[in-house]
Amino acid sequence: QVQLVESGGGLVQPGGSLRLSCAASGNIFSVNDMGWYRQTPGKQRELVAVFISGGSTKYVESVKGRFTISRDSAENTVALQMNSLKPEDTAVYYCYAKIRQGTWFTKEVDYWGQGTQVTVSS
Repeated sequence: QVQLVESGGGLVQPGGSLRLSCAASGNIFSVNDMGWYRQTPGKQRELVAVFISGGSTKYVESVKGRFTISRDSAENTVALQMNSLKPEDTAVYYCYAKIRQGTWFTKEVDYWGQGTQVTVSS
């Protein structure tokens, strides 16, 4: 079994900062892509920031220059530092990882955390 456990959401005023953290645990052979998505009611889940194959990063345009993703591959953790938060950043944020369990021959599977609420409001 594999679990992604998130922490760090909450309520913050516009212009404030929050840091989200996520740890993957379980029978993990390797972690490929890892990062963060977000979702608001009635909308599709969207990519926020992610490490993709080869170690490069991808950000949604609206967070560039404000959010920074970091990763500890040895610990299978990923974090999202969110600065200069805006009300439109309000959403449930989900940790995501593409994980291979057990052995090299096992197919990679997408895993999701339970989600953490981020609310930006005065």
